[in-house]
Amino acid sequence: MIVPFEHVLALAGILFALGLVCVMVWRMNLIMLLIGIEIMLNAAMLAFVGGAARWGMADGQVFSLVIMAMTSAEVSLALAMVVYLHRRKKTVEADEFRELKG
Repeated sequence: MIVPFEHVLALAGILFALGLVCVMVWRMNLIMLLIGIEIMLNAAMLAFVGGAARWGMADGQVFSLVIMAMTSAEVSLALAMVVYLHRRKKTVEADEFRELKG
């Protein structure tokens, strides 16, 4: 492995922390909430791929492909909800979803 495993884990930790800060600071704005979740999932994928390269097994790379598939489904559904909320309420604030309950 060219890059030391500790550096990969440090970068993944920093990315995860930045995503968590994004979620905590902008939890009212749905678009920023989605961006923060995506950053955290990308940090997890980086850690899985780094671990797979460190131990010479493909398990982490396969699991990162599963995470990519899950995030693409999550993004498509979440953006559909954001578009629906914006058309109906003219806002993207997260509290407006509470009023959409039956």
